[in-house]
Amino acid sequence: MSKQREVEIKFRVGDLEPVRRRLAALGATHVGAEHEENLIFDEAGGRLRAADELLRLRRDRHATLTFKSPLPDQRYKVRREIEVEVGDFDAARDLLEALGYRVVASYEKDRETWRHAGTAILLDRLSIGSFVELEGEPDAIDRVAQALGFDVARGITKSYLALLAESQA
Repeated sequence: MSKQREVEIKFRVGDLEPVRRRLAALGATHVGAEHEENLIFDEAGGRLRAADELLRLRRDRHATLTFKSPLPDQRYKVRREIEVEVGDFDAARDLLEALGYRVVASYEKDRETWRHAGTAILLDRLSIGSFVELEGEPDAIDRVAQALGFDVARGITKSYLALLAESQA
């Protein structure tokens, strides 16, 4: 499972319920909900972070290893993304640590996934609050954001890791 390019934008919301109601009214498809555990890895010197790259091991119904690196864009968060499903979360963690990577951060979130008009709509709850994340092509994101009442110009392009770090500063 590798899509190579991810385009996304987030919006902080006080309550996800009005968004759920709007999605249902739009005829969006509810795909499912799950709890995620995310481990972020880096080398001892922080090379990945310095390059704005991310190496993440995620556990939900599956275990997924993801590498992300930035691609230039002003309006959205656009990143090169390489993902591979791994059969064993703990073995993948052991492998990364044997290669010299260490866990530098971790976070959990509850994610509800919806789809509408070529866009994934992700309703996320983290310790720092609730967010709506839109993933898709820019034009589709614009249409869905507008239909949900969000202004793309006020969207958040920071990662959850960056938002969590800011909340602890």
